[in-house]
Amino acid sequence: MSAKVIIAGGGIGGLSVALTLNQIGVDCVVYEAAREMKPLGVGINLQPNAVRELADLGFTEDDLDRVGVPAREWALVGLNGNDIYSETRGKGAGYHWHQYAVHRGKFHVLLWDTFVERAGAGAAVLGARVTGYRQDATGVTVTIEHADGTVSEDHGSLLIGADGIHSAIRAQMHPDQPPINWGGALMWRGTTMAKPIRTGSSFVGLGTHEHRMVIYPISHPDPETGLAEINWIAEMTLKDTAGWEKSGWFRPVEIDEFVGHFEQFTYDWLDVPAMLRDADVAYENPMIDRDPIPTWRDGRVALMGDAAHAMYPTGSNGASQAIVDARVLGAKLVAHGVSEAALAAFDEALCGPISEVILRNRGAGPFGLLNMVDERCGGAFDDIDDVIPEAERRDFMAKYQAAAGFARDALNEAAPTIAPGANVREATPAE
Repeated sequence: MSAKVIIAGGGIGGLSVALTLNQIGVDCVVYEAAREMKPLGVGINLQPNAVRELADLGFTEDDLDRVGVPAREWALVGLNGNDIYSETRGKGAGYHWHQYAVHRGKFHVLLWDTFVERAGAGAAVLGARVTGYRQDATGVTVTIEHADGTVSEDHGSLLIGADGIHSAIRAQMHPDQPPINWGGALMWRGTTMAKPIRTGSSFVGLGTHEHRMVIYPISHPDPETGLAEINWIAEMTLKDTAGWEKSGWFRPVEIDEFVGHFEQFTYDWLDVPAMLRDADVAYENPMIDRDPIPTWRDGRVALMGDAAHAMYPTGSNGASQAIVDARVLGAKLVAHGVSEAALAAFDEALCGPISEVILRNRGAGPFGLLNMVDERCGGAFDDIDDVIPEAERRDFMAKYQAAAGFARDALNEAAPTIAPGANVREATPAE
């Protein structure tokens, strides 16, 4: 009997695993709780380390251009509109791969459609949520709740929990884990059709660490109007969080409910309140994560993506890390077969280092420069060199990029995570 891997969750991480397993010759099935696959969500960034892995999975720049746009610049701007830091990104910065800003939902559907095309419709099951597992010497048996109310089971050699921040697999693996962590920051997210600023494809963080905007395009400009789909995130840290612990999260909101917090963000090159008011829809989200856990593995079961390392979205590397997770897991399966040994090697490679990224992102990640500016001058300045010298700014960013796994030279020189044409051998009983 050939080995089969069960994947709980058909999000970006789960589908990256599924595509990787299909590439290296491992049978798999994806169970996804959603009843239909629709392009939901707003913008996310895919760092060059993730784009490299997508290229190795067979995705072209034309594919990614249909769901997003290459990012040319990453910049931080102070409260009075003056630059704190900027750097080129992607190929313009000497990487072998672009950084892409994409519409999350369109990218998700691209992954789903590609997997179904390659593996067949029977390998991807909608309206099916994996709620638990049990193990024995032959493998893992999972319990599946279906949208029609029925319950079934499936059996595989391994189970990969890619079921997100509310993971049932993680809850069973770590029953004493603390609740989801919320530090009091709220995010309002949406998109507006507008003309791109700066380079035309810039990621801009504006304000302070407790009161800021993040703005970047997720589509190419319309050749006739010059307008592009602009993704924006408006963030504030609440001083009084009473009543916000569990109510009203992830809900559509009216612009007037929050736009007043950002009225002063008006400059000759950007009118934030006008941009917000031109949005079709906005959503209110808490900035949440989970405490790191000591292991992502329980025998024949492993976690990945947000189930393993839900983190604050301050470094634009949540989705990117999920893609990298999938490829590292695939490499360990190539090396060790479809076995517990492969999951142990995967856990050893990533659990510790990525747990450090979770904690680093709590400290504002690359937006930590905003903290420093706020502490030293209150967020407004004429010359940033008088506040934070250039060498200190660049050293700060270099350390973050290294920790997050996309330092340029190291990434450019690294061998492929999975060698071209690699295929999994059958695991031996000793493994």
